[in-house]
Amino acid sequence: MSEVVVTLLTMAWYTPTPTAPDLADTLVCAWEARPEGECLLVPDGCMDVLWIRGVGIRVCGPETTAWSFTLPPGTESVGIRFRPGAATHLLRTPASDIRNIRVGLADVLGSTWDRLLTDQIENAPNPAARIIALEDGVRRWRARHDAPDGLVESIRGALFAHSWGVAALADATSITERQLQRRCNDAFGYGPATLRGILRLQRFMAAARVGTGNGLADLAVSAGYSDQAHLSRECRRIATLTPTALLATQAPNWHGEASVVDVGNVQSRMPSSSAESAA
Repeated sequence: MSEVVVTLLTMAWYTPTPTAPDLADTLVCAWEARPEGECLLVPDGCMDVLWIRGVGIRVCGPETTAWSFTLPPGTESVGIRFRPGAATHLLRTPASDIRNIRVGLADVLGSTWDRLLTDQIENAPNPAARIIALEDGVRRWRARHDAPDGLVESIRGALFAHSWGVAALADATSITERQLQRRCNDAFGYGPATLRGILRLQRFMAAARVGTGNGLADLAVSAGYSDQAHLSRECRRIATLTPTALLATQAPNWHGEASVVDVGNVQSRMPSSSAESAA
């Protein structure tokens, strides 16, 4: 079976950049973009705060399926991408309230924060300085809050590495399945089964990027799918594309050199644990 190779693309309209080191546990990356034509975005469990020239600052809620957008060619925008579950307590809004929608920053943090951050961004001299302004906003938001919820971090860490079944994950985190469902909805925007499927697809793309396995069948198993057919069904459901077509898009490189999943676990190709689910 031929080896699947994913080459890092030079994205003319979109450039992911590493986040500041002190924010690496909160943000997966920053980015700048000048969209060209219709752009397809694939769910990754993340939430973005972004500024679009002529539009203002928007918060993009977690997505359950791929969606596309079109802006006038060359429209300037910059953004920061929060790690799954990391934005909720900072933005004072349950992620489920903004699932599959985009809202103004004023709608979640109030007009004062919106005016302050908009003024800083629009008076910044270049995209890099605009990203710094967004990152400084995150630092101020973090300073107002206690440490992140340890339970949310445990859930995220578990599903980054393996496709845990809901019952097993609830048992491992010492809460009931109903509590797990509620906490996941608040933090991630959807329940653990949906989060599991989205992160498993991210593991598939990460496995392809690091060259784990030969062909789609090996990649599917290394990512936690029961077989290639399972991968194909989930890929079409979440990304609206076949696995091969998905790997040909910009989605595998959307976070630059960073990842929202445990790349080390993908590289090790550990056998699936008994807690993993093929659902």
